Amino acid sequence: MKITKANGKNEYALIDELKKRSGETDKKIVEIVSSIIEGVKNGGDDAVTEYTVRFDGIAPKKTVIDGDELSEYFETADEIFKKAITDAKNNIYDFHLRQAQQSWMTTKKNGVIMGQRVRGLHRVGIYVPGGTAAYPSSVLMNAVPAKIAGVKEIIMVTPPGKDGNPNPDIMAAAAIAGVDKVFLCGGAQAVAALAYGTEKIPKVDKIVGPGNVFVATAKKLLYGTVDIDMVAGPSEILIVADKSAKPSFLAADLMSQAEHDKMASAVLLTTSEAIARATAKEIEKQVKYLERQDIILQALNDYGEIIVCDTLSQAIDFANELAPEHLELCVEEPLRYIGMIDNAGSVFLGNWSPEPLGDYFAGPNHVLPTSGTARFFSPLSVDSFIKKSSFIYYTQEELSNVRDEIITLAETEGLTAHANSIKVRFEK
Repeated sequence: MKITKANGKNEYALIDELKKRSGETDKKIVEIVSSIIEGVKNGGDDAVTEYTVRFDGIAPKKTVIDGDELSEYFETADEIFKKAITDAKNNIYDFHLRQAQQSWMTTKKNGVIMGQRVRGLHRVGIYVPGGTAAYPSSVLMNAVPAKIAGVKEIIMVTPPGKDGNPNPDIMAAAAIAGVDKVFLCGGAQAVAALAYGTEKIPKVDKIVGPGNVFVATAKKLLYGTVDIDMVAGPSEILIVADKSAKPSFLAADLMSQAEHDKMASAVLLTTSEAIARATAKEIEKQVKYLERQDIILQALNDYGEIIVCDTLSQAIDFANELAPEHLELCVEEPLRYIGMIDNAGSVFLGNWSPEPLGDYFAGPNHVLPTSGTARFFSPLSVDSFIKKSSFIYYTQEELSNVRDEIITLAETEGLTAHANSIKVRFEK
């Protein structure tokens, strides 16, 4: 990996390079996805099947899997895997349960009643990739908070395997997470089917879950027709390390994100030149034994860097500017610095809290804002699956007491019909 000395300019040039990854979507991809969306909107299930055969190479043996059949996938799963996803699901549930909001109402002495109703969305769609990018953990991270929010029905879409059957591990995760139905289709056609509904696939209120560039483009184009979680970019990790950090740990954690994608970014900020050099050597040593070493090496070469900073404060300032998806604080007394981190999707504290702990098991959600959007976006949560509405009750007397102020504000804005709505109630 490239080692750079921070000077107030070099390190910020990296941000410009990383921003280029999340530029405008290729026009050809937009055209293809737009055509698929229109095809599904007009052709329904027949169009979905046609695109599935074209892109996945086979029509699924079954279109939908639900109820008892989902449970069978869990019951017949490997016992070690069953324990792992059960424990992970329980951790995710415990963490997200604390996010649940309650409806509330307040009554004032003058008889005015106001409040807010909080309730889950009616129906949510979860997209889960198939093939080599099959992630049971993503099923848990998307479905569990939706269940806690009170979503009435969770529909999952995922591509069929080469044999026309679903990935059994994904089905097992769907069963334990509370998914109601699974439809075997993927790609932009599955997203369009969820957004518009077909003869078999019901229309949903929101679509969540990761996917390739075609899936991400479809979600982006359909936002407004349906709500979405976010348009995710390539994976990112930023590590802030001092002299107490272990180079072997740092190297392993950087590569854990670099293996996702050739466009993934992995950046180390350290106050120690010795740590910087030792980490680079550890990468050379460890990468030889990793299956996805070609992807890792290209990602580190194109979007990876080790930056030597003068102080931890300088490193943290840079971290806040970059606003990474994942931020590790591999420093002495990491809890001292958590209050200084304003922009990050998820923060991992200390040498024994590596990023994969959050990806799979600890409980906080792994669906996180990327490409600097942690400056204003939050991780997927129970809040992502609820809607709120307010209510107001005034008595005649109390409306009379404030009518002049309301009329003044309405007339100031030139909205005389608004003013009239108040006036007419007090005409004799």
